[in-house]
Amino acid sequence: MAQGFSLKDQLFNADKVSFLSKLFVEAEPAFNAPAFRTQVMSRLPELELKERMAWIAECLQQALPDDLPTVAPVILRALPPALDPSRSDDDFGDFIFAPLGEWVAGIGLGHVGVSLDVLEELTQRFSMEWAIRPFLNHAPDRVLERMQDWCTHDSYHVRRLVSEGTRPRLPWGQGIGLGLTDPLPLLDRLHGDPTRYVTRSVANHLNDITKKDPGLVLGRLDKWRAEGRQTTAELEWMTSHALRGLVKAGHPEAMKMLGFNPDTDVAVTIDLKSKARIGGALEFSVGLSGEGEQLVLVDYIIHFQRPGGKTSAKVHKLKQATLKGGKLNLDKRHKLKGDATTFKLVPGAHRLEVQVNGNIRAGVDFELLA
Repeated sequence: MAQGFSLKDQLFNADKVSFLSKLFVEAEPAFNAPAFRTQVMSRLPELELKERMAWIAECLQQALPDDLPTVAPVILRALPPALDPSRSDDDFGDFIFAPLGEWVAGIGLGHVGVSLDVLEELTQRFSMEWAIRPFLNHAPDRVLERMQDWCTHDSYHVRRLVSEGTRPRLPWGQGIGLGLTDPLPLLDRLHGDPTRYVTRSVANHLNDITKKDPGLVLGRLDKWRAEGRQTTAELEWMTSHALRGLVKAGHPEAMKMLGFNPDTDVAVTIDLKSKARIGGALEFSVGLSGEGEQLVLVDYIIHFQRPGGKTSAKVHKLKQATLKGGKLNLDKRHKLKGDATTFKLVPGAHRLEVQVNGNIRAGVDFELLA
């Protein structure tokens, strides 16, 4: 990523605000576009990304201060054509439409039916996974009932909203009061979807559930496998994606479901190639030996020093492979960025461990130098 890049400025800026205002002028000539743009830009530069969404929504509400049943037709007239229906993945939409969902959530809780109608259209321009969650808390039965219809909607964006909007741990999303099992009948219908954009969301939803109830997810995946409603290849991909958190944690039943024997008889050696320095890299080789051509999933774990003397373990993928003639040799160069903003490295004693099929097989201590 280039130095100085700002995601919030790329997604919400003067040009995007002008684009949005033109759409509303075309939908409602009384809309005061210059006043709207001036008001939005008076605060936009000082705000973070999510705050910009909320602020634009607030400005829209002030520009069109009526209730939702009155402004809903204006919102719908202002929308551009839906996202390309011929695509099947990675078509999230334009972030400038996210504030419209915030606006609907802010004034629409007393008009659930109208709100859901509008969100159904909005999500075909930009995902409304955050905007749907206040309605799930306010009127869960009505929303879940509508979602049953959305499971067979022609637009894969609407179908995805069912799974993504009900996720237990949606990033940036408001917490919801649904039980873990409440959305499962919806996922039962969606798991056989032909679109990766939808099935990825279903897998992410299951991965969220594994944080609380791994057995519930493993049982559901077994059920779907028996039903045979999804292709074998896609369900295998979904299973791997859904169980990724459990795999990192070395969960034995998740390993078995993915075809890895957690009790496999494999010996592991670790060879550190050089001294590790902040701004440099940790270079090491891993040697595996065992009987036959066993399938192995190899991860490595670095136990980092943290300020105050605590440690933090981070699991990283190394290789999925088969032992050839009972042997496998792997080399890795793990960068140790000194300028990362999300995780600051601290010099001192560290530890490297290698995990095979969910079990730690070898470890070595090393000193991270400044």
